[in-house]
Amino acid sequence: MLTLRLLESEEKRLEHLAEAAGRTKTFYAREAILKYLDEIEDIYLAERVIERVRSGEEKVYSSDEMEKLLAVEV
Repeated sequence: MLTLRLLESEEKRLEHLAEAAGRTKTFYAREAILKYLDEIEDIYLAERVIERVRSGEEKVYSSDEMEKLLAVEV
């Protein structure tokens, strides 16, 4: 369970959207949170990879190296 406080202007925008689309405010609040979670998780994972590359734990390959490793021509 989650309680969310919005500015009055934000709540009005949400109400108008919900009414116009025939959905609930809860539906749109949930959709917004889920989209944000997806994006922030991607950023977090990318930052971890960058840290591993910088520390030498993760190897980076050039396109030429990948062609040779995969035995394909690009």
